[in-house]
Amino acid sequence: MQLIPRKKMMRSHFSTSLVCFILISSLAGLTSAVAQESKQASKNEHARQSAHQDKKYTNALAKESSPYLLMHAHNPVNWYPWNEESLAKARKEDKPIFLSIGYSSCHWCHVMERESFLDEEIAKFLNEKFICIKVDREERPDVDQIYMQALMTLQRGRGGWPLSMFLMPDAKPFFGGTYWPARDGDRGATLGFLSVVKKVEEHYRVNRNLVEKDANVVTERTKESLAGIKPKLTSIDPQWNQEAAKDLASNFDTRFGGFRFSVSNPGIPKFPEPSNLFFLADQLRRAKNPDSPAATQNRKMLVKTCEGMMNGGIYDHLGGGFHRYSVDRYWRIPHFEKMLYDNGQLATVYSEAYELTGRDDFKRVVDGICSFVERELIAPSGGIYASLDADSEGEEGKFYRWEKEELKKDLTREEYKLFADIYGINKPPNFEGEFYAPQLGKLMSDHASDRSISLADLESQLNPIRKKLFEIRAKRVRPPLDTKILTAWNGLMIRGLADAGRLLKNEHYTELAKNAASFGLKNLVDSRGRLFRTHTDGTAKLNGYIIDYACFINGLVGIHRATGEQKWLDEAVKLQEIQDELFWDAKIGGYFYTSNDHEVLIARSKRTGDGAMPSGNSVAAENLVYLAKTTGDNTYLYKAKRTVLASSEILRQAPQAAPRLLNTVSALTAKQ
Repeated sequence: MQLIPRKKMMRSHFSTSLVCFILISSLAGLTSAVAQESKQASKNEHARQSAHQDKKYTNALAKESSPYLLMHAHNPVNWYPWNEESLAKARKEDKPIFLSIGYSSCHWCHVMERESFLDEEIAKFLNEKFICIKVDREERPDVDQIYMQALMTLQRGRGGWPLSMFLMPDAKPFFGGTYWPARDGDRGATLGFLSVVKKVEEHYRVNRNLVEKDANVVTERTKESLAGIKPKLTSIDPQWNQEAAKDLASNFDTRFGGFRFSVSNPGIPKFPEPSNLFFLADQLRRAKNPDSPAATQNRKMLVKTCEGMMNGGIYDHLGGGFHRYSVDRYWRIPHFEKMLYDNGQLATVYSEAYELTGRDDFKRVVDGICSFVERELIAPSGGIYASLDADSEGEEGKFYRWEKEELKKDLTREEYKLFADIYGINKPPNFEGEFYAPQLGKLMSDHASDRSISLADLESQLNPIRKKLFEIRAKRVRPPLDTKILTAWNGLMIRGLADAGRLLKNEHYTELAKNAASFGLKNLVDSRGRLFRTHTDGTAKLNGYIIDYACFINGLVGIHRATGEQKWLDEAVKLQEIQDELFWDAKIGGYFYTSNDHEVLIARSKRTGDGAMPSGNSVAAENLVYLAKTTGDNTYLYKAKRTVLASSEILRQAPQAAPRLLNTVSALTAKQ
């Protein structure tokens, strides 16, 4: 989750009525919320509470398959899922909609549920005055994308989850925010959620005409933002790549790696941003002179970032795999959820970093990622689950953290001394003032040098200690597992496993990729050959989005690169044909986010920028170049070029916003 401090929100350009409500939101004052929050209820606790209530309440979410929606099925809030029946109910009753969007591993989503959605007084007011709709953003990224953009339109680019939006009965947004504490004064907030919803309802009832005008303005600006800037250029400029590299360098943290940081405020979260690393690795592979200043700078950014992440607490040094992000500049303390999409992309990043540098420590990270995914996320069927929660036993990070005395008790004196020296246990506690998130602090090779032994010898000493602690940790109450199998996320992990198999020469990883791809081709494809978005408990549902097609095709391409087996290329070509039929923009080029027969929403987006997930257009363009090369069909190259040109204004103005799309720019300009 991205927590947004309310007091930093900006005033809107919209009507006076809406400005007043944004100021209401700004008074909520959550600047210190993260520091104040501790020991909140996890999904396990929510489930226990529901059981203790003996299912006193049951709402329409009880019929859903999403673990996140099912978590709320016994809230006193009378939730409805997002569907035409729920929207029609709002129109028929002429009630505003309270739309809450989150996901199962979102810590602050759990907090808001415990504080507000289990509160009977709050629930009673919501049920009487609103139609309450709950959305799993991982199942419905189209809905999430629209209303997150609406929130950022209201708040000048600021947003996060849980996403709390208020809509007209026709689903047009007029006001929103993220997390609110339940009541005035909670967590230092001037206004709590109960006061906010009462003021929103009063404003809607008393000033309906003004609210409708605001909603129309927000909707139009949201549509404009999601439609993107219309292209004006007719040629691809290789200079875009150089400009993006310069921008990354200007935002690069030379001490700790990563991008976008503040020396004066080291508490600003830092994310892996794998699309940046994909771009840097591609630039290094294509460099004509590997010792040029540009190549040297790109190598430094890639290597330093990979080092910083693998040394810090964001990497799980006992179980492998990466947590979602670091809450600080130094990669020290993670937000503890583990997401498949992060680990899939980072498996590719570290595999390519290993190929470029030959460094065994990068290889060990790849092995750690793949081992974690195989052990904890791959279903018996071969499909791959979505995520592990940040919380367990009602506390964030409890599964992963350690107390010094616990380590002393569990390890021999010699084992403790070595582990404490290497992983920072001899220093003051680094998490919540009393716990430790183990981390290296510096490269393992430097630790070995300090001891005048080889890296291999140090690893051989540490391996049994890590194994012992891993086995002790495994007996703890585990974080909840989100068992959705999402097509796009599986595609990213299939690609990561295939790249690991190819570049580390490990056939087992390639087989895991094949198994996951085979599961998808059997269970995520309908009778017409179209992709579903999600599969849970034996049932696949929801139309696939462009990101699902692009990423799954990319996974198949990864397997073909690793094995040379024709069947994977054939399956990629089949899906590409369907993707072109359903998503291609014949007027401008590129791909819409939703298919041409998708449910009609208030906007249809055409996303270009790469975020935590790459954009569907970035991955699709990459696929098209590969298919052209392997099939000899230059139609694919034509569509790759038009996909890039459809985003040419973004690339001209801010190429760093779409770093993965720039890999296709490099591929196309290399052919000119």
